[in-house]
Amino acid sequence: MSDYLEISPEIKYALADGQPVVALESTIITHGMPYPQNLETALAVEQVVRDNGAVPATIAVMGGKCHVGVAGETLEDLARTGLEAAKASRRDLAAILVKGLTAGTTVATTMQIAAMAGIRVFATGGIGGVHRGAESTFDISADLTELSQTPVAVVCAGAKSILDIPKTLEVLESNGVPVIGYGTDAFPAFFARESGYGVDYRLDTPQEVAALIATQAALNMAGGVLVANPIPEADALDADEINGRIAAAIADAERQGVTRKDLTPYLLNRIFELTDGKSLVANIALVKNNAAVAARIAAALVKTH
Repeated sequence: MSDYLEISPEIKYALADGQPVVALESTIITHGMPYPQNLETALAVEQVVRDNGAVPATIAVMGGKCHVGVAGETLEDLARTGLEAAKASRRDLAAILVKGLTAGTTVATTMQIAAMAGIRVFATGGIGGVHRGAESTFDISADLTELSQTPVAVVCAGAKSILDIPKTLEVLESNGVPVIGYGTDAFPAFFARESGYGVDYRLDTPQEVAALIATQAALNMAGGVLVANPIPEADALDADEINGRIAAAIADAERQGVTRKDLTPYLLNRIFELTDGKSLVANIALVKNNAAVAARIAAALVKTH
């Protein structure tokens, strides 16, 4: 992969020195919010990782390379590119590299590139999953497949609440992905702390999660670990209110014929409009919270060796 992988000097040194590193995705920069708020958020999330004892590695695809540790002017250029950038999932990666496009990386592709670089912990907002109505559309995120085959621990606030959460959990179970509740018995629903469904196991400390990750690696298990970390209580939205807004957004998408990879960004933007921006404030809060937990897990993981 050396022809396609560009690791920044800071990340290269940190990995060689055995320092904890946390991967960060870039679709939140390119497709999550406008400039300059996207840049400010990206820098704030990186700082949270540093404040909690790890080195942040923002991942993106640019100029025919998978970049690990995007920073400085390159990060600003990515933020300015915004929606003009492509959105890279696993199926897109080779084509985007060949065409030399700029792309933000989804959960699936961030996992893929993190594993190439030797990074074992990744912080994101929420994973993709089984979309509502998937029994007729077959719309299922590649994130779930990636979790089944790539040995990276993903710290998230559960599955995006626009999804069919019980079906998402069923697919994770079928794929052998352990769903760990970080300090909770309930699987969170992104904007809300509880989805009404449980997790496989509850672990309460970074050391316990790190031990599970290390044990799974020692057993030569190919897949990852999903660490479900609820949004902080002060930042959570009312579950009934947000579910009503989600239902309205889904109905709007159906009326306008929005499907496939355009569906998630459409729904998140529509929910932003319907909640008068509250959903974005909650989104930023939960990403920062996940970054802090991921950094502590990464720090504990390097001590298991």
